[in-house]
Amino acid sequence: MCGLAGFVTAGPLGPDAMTALRRMTGRIAHRGPDSDGHWLDEARGVALGHRRLAILDLSEAGHQPMRSPSGRLVLVFNGEIYNHRELRARLEREGEAPDWRGHSDTEVLLACMDRWGVRTALEQANGMFALAVWDRRSGVLTLARDRLGEKPLYYGWQDSTFFFASELKAIAAHPQFAAEVDRDSLAAFMSYGYVPAPLSIWKGIRKLPPAHLAEVEPDRCGSERVERYWDLAAIAVQGASAPFDDTPELVDRLDALLRDAVGLRMEADVPLGAFLSGGVDSSLVTALMQSLASRPVKTFSIGFDERGYDESAHARAVARHLGTDHCELRVAPRQAQEVLPRLPTIWDEPFADSSQVPTFLVNALAREKVTVALSGDGGDELFAGYNRHVLGARIWQQAAHLPLILRRGISAALAAPLTARAVSSVARAVRMDGRIAGLAERLPKVGAVIAAGAPGDFYTALVSQWPAQQNPVLGVTDGRAMTSAPAFADFRNTMLYFDATTYLPDDILAKVDRAGMAVSLEGRIPFLDHRVVEFAWRVPLSAKIRDGRGKHILRQVLYRYVPAALIDRPKAGFAVPIGAWLSGPLRPWAEALLDPAAMRAQGFLDDRRVTQTWQRFLRGDKHLLTRLWCVLMFQAWLQEQQDQRTLALRAAA
Repeated sequence: MCGLAGFVTAGPLGPDAMTALRRMTGRIAHRGPDSDGHWLDEARGVALGHRRLAILDLSEAGHQPMRSPSGRLVLVFNGEIYNHRELRARLEREGEAPDWRGHSDTEVLLACMDRWGVRTALEQANGMFALAVWDRRSGVLTLARDRLGEKPLYYGWQDSTFFFASELKAIAAHPQFAAEVDRDSLAAFMSYGYVPAPLSIWKGIRKLPPAHLAEVEPDRCGSERVERYWDLAAIAVQGASAPFDDTPELVDRLDALLRDAVGLRMEADVPLGAFLSGGVDSSLVTALMQSLASRPVKTFSIGFDERGYDESAHARAVARHLGTDHCELRVAPRQAQEVLPRLPTIWDEPFADSSQVPTFLVNALAREKVTVALSGDGGDELFAGYNRHVLGARIWQQAAHLPLILRRGISAALAAPLTARAVSSVARAVRMDGRIAGLAERLPKVGAVIAAGAPGDFYTALVSQWPAQQNPVLGVTDGRAMTSAPAFADFRNTMLYFDATTYLPDDILAKVDRAGMAVSLEGRIPFLDHRVVEFAWRVPLSAKIRDGRGKHILRQVLYRYVPAALIDRPKAGFAVPIGAWLSGPLRPWAEALLDPAAMRAQGFLDDRRVTQTWQRFLRGDKHLLTRLWCVLMFQAWLQEQQDQRTLALRAAA
């Protein structure tokens, strides 16, 4: 796990190029504290920089930037190639063995590129990665990102310079880069709580989509060729149309495949462990690790004193059953709140998934003992683990039969503030706050989704924070940026596809990457082995969703290692009580960021709409929490950028 940064120019590099490159890599030193490396081709205008977190081959033989055996290619690489031993053996069988300097996966990947070409090497690689490779013969720089988007990569032109980096802060460190907020990206962020690819918060800078590569020629200023090397849409359509038979043998096959994926991710020359929440996904990954390990696996979880937010007892019980070396941190409210000022720096782009706080804390805990940790991320998106895959599908199936005009009338009634308050009043009167108050918070969302006219609009409404028509960004009329999906016969597959191509890479994986890299911890995700993904799309929905709950087939695998009694309970999120904190100890912090005069001066948000939303929240409309968290995370990010003087602000449109 590492960080990369660099730039190319239409012409020779200037005398300050090395200084600029070092500034860029210095801003992402947390991604690679073990060493840094820099390489220039002054005449061709190419600068490649790298920060290394040494995981495989801790010697200088793994140092980057790295040249290929022929000397033709120069590579900077972030990530891991899990099948590097297999690829190395294949290279040696096919012809004259390269003169290996060490045993790093980077060296193997580079040799594959040298022999087969960049695209073929990527197609053969099983891993997570973002990379930049310069071809000294053809004069082409190629950027590439792994199939599911585990590792980030930003890029873009400004004038005659092409920038790229693992994080935006590295690009901002270049003295010639002028940052400017992209209002369309900001509106999309307010919709989803993250900036969806290929957008970034800055004009002119984009995220390379997962499973894509981009080719850049320095003398062709302002353009790049972007193409896909792995097609999830085709895989999903083919898998959904020709699923496996739903038989007990399918559980055996998934068990074996996951065991292999976990085993590949257990190779490291540094200490390794696992995150364990006690839920299905993390418990399964941990169980497979422990079955493959010769000693107790180090596992990590955190707990909270607040009722309804503490899952640590479940993790403790699973750890005890499996015999892991378990470490648990009890997080006090003040400890979690102290993380908040760091969020804009860690995530580097507005990001409003409040589980970012416990995610960072558990990564920090793990880093005290290990350098690599496996997680259960991806299980929900592949095997239908969210409530929307069950309840959402039911709502759409029932609502779609009603006339649209009737649905919109019902939607308006459910979204009315008085409706939620009336339900909350009933809850207090009958002393059923937990169940009915929760319903009160969900009514506006139910109202929003049933008004959708098409399946794609339904999903967008389901996952949106600020509805498009209420988006608070000035000068933008619609904050939606959801990509399209193939035509599936079953709407549940449509939701799974959107999950895998939007929410997973741009929320879940961005959260995991930044939280881990902030403390120099490498996270590995067995569920996102592309073989598992391809297999999952051929698993029939009947094996994913059964008896009103998802991940049925994963549970069947898990029950081979962990008793059902330790696992079977309602799904819980990984969250902290942000709502209670905003009404209590965090209220001064929030109100300082939501100051109407400051927002008017900044010119990005409608201060009246934001203020009304804040006041409604304080009066009891708790469903507005996610909208406010989006605003607060943008305002905190904006303040950080202004403090760093990296942002060129513009008046409201």
